[in-house]
Amino acid sequence: MLRSLYEEHSRPLLAFVLRLTDGDRQRAEDVVQETLLRAWRNAHKLGANGAASLRPWLVTVARRIVIDDHRSRSVRPAETDDGPLENLPSADEMDRVLQLMTITDAMRTLSPAHREAVVETYFRGRTVQEAAQSLGLPVGTVKSRVYYALRALRVALEGRGVTA
Repeated sequence: MLRSLYEEHSRPLLAFVLRLTDGDRQRAEDVVQETLLRAWRNAHKLGANGAASLRPWLVTVARRIVIDDHRSRSVRPAETDDGPLENLPSADEMDRVLQLMTITDAMRTLSPAHREAVVETYFRGRTVQEAAQSLGLPVGTVKSRVYYALRALRVALEGRGVTA
């Protein structure tokens, strides 16, 4: 049944569908294949009407498949290639992460008093006056702790291979 259906109707149907698909042979062949497959699936319904009414049915089905395909392509966003996206430069955060890990490790070598003075002034962005008020210490004490903490931090970072 399928073979005779194919041999008898595929060429005229392909010629018709080629006009509908603007000469896109691959797409036309897919439509013809789908049309003949639907005819084969509905052979029990089509056999009762006879072979004379088969060609108009095939043409109608093929036309509807092309229309449905066109509609689905127009609704779906156009597909893009990932190639250009792979070539775009992106910020590499690895250096930043390594710097943060190194600084954190070096900060651990400081005494708690020195560490909190550096955190208040450098990481929280406070002035020495604000840091002294926040810590409840005299301004001179915070200044000296920051001074000695930065010296110790420089030594600790140099020991880890970080240079200015």
